[in-house]
Amino acid sequence: MSIQAFLYIVAIILFILAALPIPTRGLNLAWLGVAVGLAAYSWPVITA
Repeated sequence: MSIQAFLYIVAIILFILAALPIPTRGLNLAWLGVAVGLAAYSWPVITA
């Protein structure tokens, strides 16, 4: 599995966790999912 695929899977898991009523103190899982998804999307540019 490539690093890009792993980052996409982590982003999906974070979005699923953000949809659940889990109390998180000061950490927004949706925004963290967005950041990981953006890193996965731009991975070819980052590593080039």
